[in-house]
Amino acid sequence: MLDTIDQFLGDTAGLLWGNPLTLILLLGTGLYLTIRLGLVQVVAFREGWRALRGTDGRAGGTGQISPFQALSTALSGTIGTGNIAGVATAIALGGPGALFWMWVTAFFGMATKFAETTLAVRYREIAPDGSIAGGPMFTLLNGLKMKKLAILFAAFTLIASFGIGNMVQANSVVDGLTFIVPDLRADDDIMGWMALIIGLTMAVLVALVIIGGVKRIAMIASTIVPFMAVVYMLGAFVVIVANIQAVPAAVGTILNLALNPWAAGGGAIGLAIQYGVARGMFSNEAGLGSSAMAHAAAKNGDPPREGSVAMLEPFIDTIVVCTLTGLAIVVTGAYIDRADDVVGASLTATAFSSTLGPFGAMVVGISLMLFAFSTMIAWSYYGDRSAYFLFGERAVMPYRVVFVILIVIGATIPLGVVWNFSDIANIAMAAPNLIALILLAGLVKKLRDDYVAHRPMPDRHER
Repeated sequence: MLDTIDQFLGDTAGLLWGNPLTLILLLGTGLYLTIRLGLVQVVAFREGWRALRGTDGRAGGTGQISPFQALSTALSGTIGTGNIAGVATAIALGGPGALFWMWVTAFFGMATKFAETTLAVRYREIAPDGSIAGGPMFTLLNGLKMKKLAILFAAFTLIASFGIGNMVQANSVVDGLTFIVPDLRADDDIMGWMALIIGLTMAVLVALVIIGGVKRIAMIASTIVPFMAVVYMLGAFVVIVANIQAVPAAVGTILNLALNPWAAGGGAIGLAIQYGVARGMFSNEAGLGSSAMAHAAAKNGDPPREGSVAMLEPFIDTIVVCTLTGLAIVVTGAYIDRADDVVGASLTATAFSSTLGPFGAMVVGISLMLFAFSTMIAWSYYGDRSAYFLFGERAVMPYRVVFVILIVIGATIPLGVVWNFSDIANIAMAAPNLIALILLAGLVKKLRDDYVAHRPMPDRHER
């Protein structure tokens, strides 16, 4: 029965993510918003960095966390297994050209992040105790009066938080350990016990963080995210520098296989686009509306100001971190003549190890563990806000308890069903969010224009 369910969910997830219409909808919305908002990811790029540092003269506003903490929390949810395993999978299955289409996805995704975050801050709700709840479900409810779609978004986000935001990540931590101690793979009994110990340890650590709500999550994320990103990027940078003579040819290969139909055939370009767009979306989550929930809690009185901070996520996540992973794989030639089972994180570990030796696999393993942990604490907040929206404050603590318990389960079971179900839930999240973005694009443009004109744009609770 489980195999049948797994097969059905796998086929459904493959149909949804492999469907050109899905990818066109996700990428097309970003293209539409790019045009509608006047290339906002370019003209407001510097504004985002200034707002992040608080040097733009517009700091302040209602909120629970700083813009930097909001960005760190959102990045802790997006910088994860997709940056290590997702890039490698895209290159293994779609060829090096897939990396170019990940860049394209990130570029248009910046406009999508700007819009969904601007709306999240505009339509967030502030409780009497000062706690904040925001995100696409509140945009759909308060901005479009689409209660049923709002409920659907929150329900699928809740489901996704248990899957891609929890059990999948817990299992990735166990995978990370096997790169650090390869001999564990050879003994199933020891591996089983280690997985249980890791699961229990992770459950305790995550519980200590999420029990304190968004402020503690943001505090931990703003500490972990810069550290883990720097460690991983340094490892990738050393691999690239050690093979610096191969970089020009690698870039040429990426562009050639992404754009030249005669290089490897039109079908190869189709695969590069499919896997590049799908894995790019998976990595930076542009269009899902997830990180907008973190940014909604930021101390920012101007919705477009926080939007400019949020659009830095795809740049950092995909154009910087994923590019380093992809170049490390291509310059080392690790994707060429690889074994059939060397696809995801193992392909990245192979690339790092070719230059750094056993230390390379350790860097990948430790990064995978840190990335997965940070993703869990971020997604716990997304699920937390969804539970609050659906059932009220009384549901928040039970949700956190269930979330912590599922970490132990996720660390110890095969995750085929969970992966596939999570992929379906993510698409189901994206659909209502994209509807809101398209219908409210005009409002986002007005908010942006008023912000640029220095007209005060308080959120609706301050009117």
